[in-house]
Amino acid sequence: MTTAKTFSTKYMVELALMIAIVFLMSFTPLGYIRTPGLSVTLLTVPVAVGAVILGPTGGAICGLAFGVTSFYQCFSTVFGTALLSISPVGAFITCIVPRVLEGWLTGLLFAFLYGRIRTRKISWYGASLACPLLNTLLFMSSLVLFFYHSDYIQGMAAGMGVGNPFTFVLAFVGIQGLIEAVLCFLIASVVSRTVYGVLGK
Repeated sequence: MTTAKTFSTKYMVELALMIAIVFLMSFTPLGYIRTPGLSVTLLTVPVAVGAVILGPTGGAICGLAFGVTSFYQCFSTVFGTALLSISPVGAFITCIVPRVLEGWLTGLLFAFLYGRIRTRKISWYGASLACPLLNTLLFMSSLVLFFYHSDYIQGMAAGMGVGNPFTFVLAFVGIQGLIEAVLCFLIASVVSRTVYGVLGK
């Protein structure tokens, strides 16, 4: 009983710390690199780290924290307020659900790789790369699902000279998605592996 209680308390403390890091990064320059298009987010880093050290459930909760801050920022950005004006429900789902799934799937992937691949460092590399890629893939899929046929997105697509959802995603994400994936991969793979060892996982 004591061991289980200690583990539970330790888990909750670690989870609370990761959520605090997500919120801290969200509301400081640490969380985003501003660009003319989509901002490059570094919030996939704590989500990836949380998924590795806390498992799929912890990853999903860290992703939820990321999604909540993303939805909050819809009220203060041009792009976000435009989505809210078109469909508040669509904006909420687009901000929240992809981030929850991102953390959950990253945790599942890490557990799968860690349990089946002899070279354990591949587990950290795979999870750290998967998290930003899932973030982009799931967010853009939801954006296309709820907003692609709106006048706002169609106007953006016309301005980019693209005429279908696939080319719109490629043009909209652009170099930002690549930068985001590389940065998360480099930072999260080192941090998650280090923290995993320090915590004696």
